Amino acid sequence: MAAEDLVERRSIDVVPDDERHGTAFSQFTLWLGANLQITAVVTGALAVVFGGDVVWSVIGLLLGNLLGGAVMALHSAQGPKLGLPQMIQSRAQFGVKGAVVPLLLVIVMYVGFFASGSVLAGQATAELTHTNDTTGIIIFAVVTAVTAAVGYRVIHTLGRIASVICAVAFVYLGIRLLDRVDLSALLSDAHFDLPMFLLAVSLSASWQLAFGPYVADYSRYLPRTTSGKATFWWTLSGSALGSQWSMTFGVLVAATAGDAFLANQVGYVVGLGGTGLIASFLYFVIALGKLTINVLNTYGGFMSMVTSVSGFRGQKVLSQRGRAVYIALIMIAGTTVALLGKDSFLTSFKDFLLFLLTFFTPWSAINLVDYYLISKERYDIPALSDPAGRYGAWRWDALVVYGVGLLAQLPFLVTHFYTGPLVEPLGGADVSWIVGLVVPAVLYWLLARRGATLGLNPDENGGIAPLPEASELRTVKNHGSP
Repeated sequence: MAAEDLVERRSIDVVPDDERHGTAFSQFTLWLGANLQITAVVTGALAVVFGGDVVWSVIGLLLGNLLGGAVMALHSAQGPKLGLPQMIQSRAQFGVKGAVVPLLLVIVMYVGFFASGSVLAGQATAELTHTNDTTGIIIFAVVTAVTAAVGYRVIHTLGRIASVICAVAFVYLGIRLLDRVDLSALLSDAHFDLPMFLLAVSLSASWQLAFGPYVADYSRYLPRTTSGKATFWWTLSGSALGSQWSMTFGVLVAATAGDAFLANQVGYVVGLGGTGLIASFLYFVIALGKLTINVLNTYGGFMSMVTSVSGFRGQKVLSQRGRAVYIALIMIAGTTVALLGKDSFLTSFKDFLLFLLTFFTPWSAINLVDYYLISKERYDIPALSDPAGRYGAWRWDALVVYGVGLLAQLPFLVTHFYTGPLVEPLGGADVSWIVGLVVPAVLYWLLARRGATLGLNPDENGGIAPLPEASELRTVKNHGSP
């Protein structure tokens, strides 16, 4: 393949049919590789660190991975149908300019995940390069940015490589861990505690739901004829398997290693595997796993920034130079946060995950209800770039529903800096993410159905309008309109 074919030319514009390629199985390898990594291990460990036992932590994490992963995979299935990045679809719900509201929060998410990933990957990179953690973080950030700049093809290639290498490493580490663990004692010490169980569910659900705002970015190049069901199941299976594997490993490590793991997560995991060449290989695996997911975060952040700016400027095509500038901004912001927060990683990361969950469950609920139940998988694609078109500039009904979805979660939310008033009556359980899915989904569906009944037009009053029939949809040369 020529170098010019490897470097991606598309950004937020529709992918033409003649540039579509691949199969739905590519989603399995990408998301398996993205989840077999050290931060997922730490996420699983948090379920035990904050008071859970092994058995119910593993079950809770599995439930959260399946529930959150199903929501995430429903977003993935949108990619082949529309050929668009995930967040630009939000313009159909919030308006061409109104979509900037969730987009700004998504950008914060990407920067946060870039930073948290760089902290752990920087430790591994420092060991490999015989430097300090600060230098390791910077080296890792630069490699991430360069990889993201090349784009879609190299991202999927990286996912395939990482899925194999990281799977082999996790099998080896699992065998080594089981040699040290009295598994029967851990399994017999099961004591169900509802708040701790729901914390485990929330940790893994938030992990999966946080992929929602960019998952379709990596399925949009699949041929239009790709089965939505195949895309859904391959995405769900890769993401749920990879994350549950890593998180279960994290549960067992935290339950047996205690302070030794908490003091140095990367060092403990590598020490579990051995010394010398084996240790070097494991440091490489940790860096590779984090590179895979951090490239996704950087690429997704770049897409979201372009989508935000283009909503006001009307720009759909981006130069390679512009692409490099956006990616550099994400890298600089994420690296700065990583360097500032590297000494308080565990507590900050747990609160960050639950914070993200608060903001993205209402967005997921609105997006999925609109796409599958209201729009019936059909969008007027040219209108997504036209503030004067059928979706309007600002769709205030949807923005109000989003705001209500945020506020509805606050009484049920548990974080280090805030605990809602309804948490104690529920035994300390955090069920905010369930409220954040259900409330906006129901409200948006009711408003959208009412808008369809009344024939409202968002161009006139900012309401939620019915989509046109397929025969009415405008087409775009070479790539059409779903």
